[in-house]
Amino acid sequence: MLRATLKSLLARKVRLVLSGLAVVLGVMFVAGSFVLTDTLSRSFDSIFSDVYSQTDVTVKGKPKIQVGEMDGEEVPAPIPASAVDQVAAVPGVAQAHGVVAADGARLIGSNGKVVATSGPPRVGENWLGENEMTELREGRGPTADDEIVVNVGLAKAAKVKVGDRVGVLTLEPKKMFTIVGTFGYSGGRDSIGGANEIAFTDPVAQKLMLGETGVFSSIDVRAADGTSPAELKERVAATLGGDYTVRTGDEAAAADAEGLQDALGFFNKILLGFAGIALFVGIFLIVNTFSIVVAQRTKELALLRAIGAGRRQVIGSVLTEAVIVGMVASVIGLGAGIGVGALLAYLFSTFSGGLTLAGLGVPPAAIIASFAVGLVVTVIAAIVPAIRASRIPPIAAMQDVATPDRPLTRVTVMGAVVTAAAAALLGVGLFGSGSLLLVAGGVLLAFIGVALLTPLLSRPVVGLLGRVFAWSVPGKLGRLNSGRNPRRTAITAAALMVGIALVVGVGVIVSSAKTSIAGAVESTDAQLIIMGEQNSPQPPTFDPAVVDRAKQVPGVRDVVGVASDLATVDGKREYVTSVTDAAPVPGMYHSTAVAGSISAQGPDQVIVNEKAATDNGWSIGSVLTVQLARGDEHRYTVSGIAPTDKSIGEIMLPAAAMRDFAHPAPFAGYIRLDDGASVASVQPRIEALVADSPEVSVVDQAAYIEQQKGQVNQILVMIQILLALAILIAVLGIINTLALSVMERTRELGLLRAIGLSRGATTWMITVEAVVISVFGALMGVVVGTGLGAAVVRALRDQGFTDFTLPWGTMLLYLGVAAVVGVVAAILPSVRAARLNVLGAIAHE
Repeated sequence: MLRATLKSLLARKVRLVLSGLAVVLGVMFVAGSFVLTDTLSRSFDSIFSDVYSQTDVTVKGKPKIQVGEMDGEEVPAPIPASAVDQVAAVPGVAQAHGVVAADGARLIGSNGKVVATSGPPRVGENWLGENEMTELREGRGPTADDEIVVNVGLAKAAKVKVGDRVGVLTLEPKKMFTIVGTFGYSGGRDSIGGANEIAFTDPVAQKLMLGETGVFSSIDVRAADGTSPAELKERVAATLGGDYTVRTGDEAAAADAEGLQDALGFFNKILLGFAGIALFVGIFLIVNTFSIVVAQRTKELALLRAIGAGRRQVIGSVLTEAVIVGMVASVIGLGAGIGVGALLAYLFSTFSGGLTLAGLGVPPAAIIASFAVGLVVTVIAAIVPAIRASRIPPIAAMQDVATPDRPLTRVTVMGAVVTAAAAALLGVGLFGSGSLLLVAGGVLLAFIGVALLTPLLSRPVVGLLGRVFAWSVPGKLGRLNSGRNPRRTAITAAALMVGIALVVGVGVIVSSAKTSIAGAVESTDAQLIIMGEQNSPQPPTFDPAVVDRAKQVPGVRDVVGVASDLATVDGKREYVTSVTDAAPVPGMYHSTAVAGSISAQGPDQVIVNEKAATDNGWSIGSVLTVQLARGDEHRYTVSGIAPTDKSIGEIMLPAAAMRDFAHPAPFAGYIRLDDGASVASVQPRIEALVADSPEVSVVDQAAYIEQQKGQVNQILVMIQILLALAILIAVLGIINTLALSVMERTRELGLLRAIGLSRGATTWMITVEAVVISVFGALMGVVVGTGLGAAVVRALRDQGFTDFTLPWGTMLLYLGVAAVVGVVAAILPSVRAARLNVLGAIAHE
């Protein structure tokens, strides 16, 4: 039986290539994800090892706010200079240096713009001189308060040199410095991991990067000969007490790397999620392929049953084919994934500013996942066709060319049940618990349910769509062919439906987000907005003094500066905002408080919105304990409750709290003009006030809305690129179905050619069939995607999705693209059909 199976598989190897391609593409995505994250992980491990290579023990203050890798960067508690002296006096310490190092030092390049970064930090630090790793390439170290040195990588990116006078942005507004030297690292490296580094004198670094002099962000300790790092760590920890985190250099490198692993792990999950979508679509292709192959092998399988093969042997035969296809596809997919992972790692290194990549490696997880996914997906997809093959009667089936199409009752009932379950989950998630997990589960079940119901819908809908082409005989034949086997048509269309539904669903969400953003901005009275585009962990900020100066500009009525940060409120991590003046906050100009007052705010008062008050049981007079990134805990009294849709953030702290934020400056400014004042006359005056903040700009409402829409569109493009793989697999499914269908109908096509159907007409007939199936799948995808997008928008209503908008132009575009996809998919099958030898086709059995 095994020998017969292998010969049968070799005889149909071309038929299974396309279904194998679906597995190859999916496995490629899985393997590539693991290879990419493993390569980046080891690369960052190497970076952190370099950073701590000259450190035996490091001391840091415990941060007041624990910040996850995806939430930004922690602000360690400052270490007083006296602690450095304490550590230096510990037995076994050879050297102890107070270190200032914090992200957020932005150099203004020769073009007048801040040097951008795609991920690596922009570090401001104190100059500690040369050592075994750090080396001056040109000039000297800084000695005066207005002198700096920069690493060679930053000097090249900014196109500056020793002797240039440059501006630097830090916690404070722009200050001018003279570059007196450039430095690099051993091995000829211009930077470590692409980081931009600016080194100041000690007091300047402390003031600009930590906000106060006489403190450090960490202490680097070198052990004396004969003292181990572990032993020295224990002595330093005993001397300083529990307010500090003391680690060996190796432990510090591992801890920093571990924090980055969370971000890489999240990134890996996203990639694996898209790989899962591609494989889910691939299941439809594989099911269809094996179903058609089994139908075409009816006589062969019946003969095997007649000469003694049991049902288990027939099932085993089909599943053996699936295992072989899955195994081969997994091997090819793994190889392709390694290449894709290496390419993506290279691109990441290039665009991130020169990350030195570790050697390419293939982690065991990539190999295990590739074969597990490839085999499991293929075998699962082949189970139903295998069971169907085992049920072929030994005698009766020998009279049939193919198995007859079965009633749709069972699959329709299953589809209705699954769809009802999906609706229930979505209902509970949207209108009950508000759980996004339930919504996600409902979305997945909805795809499965609709796919099961598609055969019921295929015949009438396909028949209706096919009428567009019914003006010619080939068109009529193509229309009839597309509806003659509802199951096959449905499975083929369902694969495209999933891809289109996801793209349309995301489009609905993005379109609704853009409309909501526009509505939120237009509902304010702010005619001008000060804000920049964030392209690094630090948001672009501007001098708080700009707010006061802007108020003096003729034609300006109100100005509000807004800052945001992560804090702990009553022991829970929450995002809070601070405004320079609560009274004229945009969106609250014409609103009344739900309770209390929102027209004024004292230094110990907090305004919360209605949602936050309800969720936390707060009322007027409630006392909240707030810990910010800097400073001590502070108790605030709730003085006002604002409408949820008329507030900036859930928790609004007074202006004085801003100084204790991680970035103690406004990231946005909203300006309301006097009646009769024009934007054109006021905007240039405000732009002059932020001339020293090149990261921010002053825009009117229309430009701000377009700026925000542009950022959302970037997200949409990235998602569309990742989903393109699923749509590609769906296109392969259409090609595969048509190719196998042409082989199955060889004799029929020969007879049509014999009675006068030309090659061109044959090509048109196959093309019509492909276009109808493709448009049917796209139409189903648009309908399902619209519904799912609406569900997600409803679930995100508390996150600012106030409007529901359909991207009509995009949806029509997808339908048009589907028609083109059908034409493209029909090329190879139609050419094959047109080239059939008429006499040979008629004699075909």
